Amino acid sequence: MSVDRAFQRIWYGRSRVASIPLVPLSWLFAALAGLRRNAYRVGLLRRHRLDVPVLVVGNVTVGGTGKTPFTIWLAERLSARGLSVGIVLRGYRGSSPIWPRHIQAHTPWQEVGDEPVLIARRTSAIVVAGPDRVAAARHAVGLGAEIIVSDDGLQHYRLERDCEILVVDGTRLFGNGRMLPAGPLREPQSRCERVDLRVVTVRDSLRSATPLRGTLPTIYAQARVTRAVNLVSGETRALHAFVGDTVHAVAAIGHPEGFFAALEQRGLTIQAHAYPDHAPLAREHIVFADDAPVLMTEKDAVKCAVLADARHWAVPLEIALDEQDERIVDALLERVLSEAR
Repeated sequence: MSVDRAFQRIWYGRSRVASIPLVPLSWLFAALAGLRRNAYRVGLLRRHRLDVPVLVVGNVTVGGTGKTPFTIWLAERLSARGLSVGIVLRGYRGSSPIWPRHIQAHTPWQEVGDEPVLIARRTSAIVVAGPDRVAAARHAVGLGAEIIVSDDGLQHYRLERDCEILVVDGTRLFGNGRMLPAGPLREPQSRCERVDLRVVTVRDSLRSATPLRGTLPTIYAQARVTRAVNLVSGETRALHAFVGDTVHAVAAIGHPEGFFAALEQRGLTIQAHAYPDHAPLAREHIVFADDAPVLMTEKDAVKCAVLADARHWAVPLEIALDEQDERIVDALLERVLSEAR
């Protein structure tokens, strides 16, 4: 078992006992995170404001919450308003010698990470990656962005923001409620009460998630998988076409069990293959002894396109909101845009 998977079991397991030896380290992490956050709040560390509105989409936990699919949905919502949207993100594990980088659909993922390339392929936004979020946002504005969406940017306080959107996994919530490394929290749970909107992602029916406490606006986003796209031919099939036979399911994401469960909810029988989040996949990770179809997340498909054959399929994760929650998002966007005029 990888270190990543071991920590996931500690953080989200039923027992809190296994995390007790790590609690002193979590106290230290919490103290340092609090000092840094307060340094920005009182002005000891400088925040940088842009000439365009900045929306931050993030989470307080490590691992998958559906944040990137929601960022894609939000970017398309903003584009539908006629805005030129810029999306900035870190470019995790990218080897580029030059940052920030303007990401396009054909940009090598090895240089900039898998998520930026995925977002560039799925949206019409100006996508810029780089470890310096302020520099990346300024670069996007220089390329014509009229509004910035900072993906996984909640803890990047150097970039001043006009709106904060918190994404929470509706099944796992905050795990054991402890800070890193004893738990999955990057910041205290109380941070969830200081955002503009909370988005709870669920993988079955809307509003089936555990409700969040507090009075802040909260919406529910259904993360759906309905189709698969062949990595070689581009053919699209409904997932029910794979029902009846065992398929391989590959996921190198923060919460692979969520992907596997989503396929099973569609009636598929799967043989699961979980790898660490953002792991660089080789052919031996996706090619198996039989001829069964291999279904993988869209993020993993970015890394596997050159390795694939006719057996390999990408399964897009798509976000859906009901009309009431769409109106809540639209009202928030209208407020941010009107304040910027």
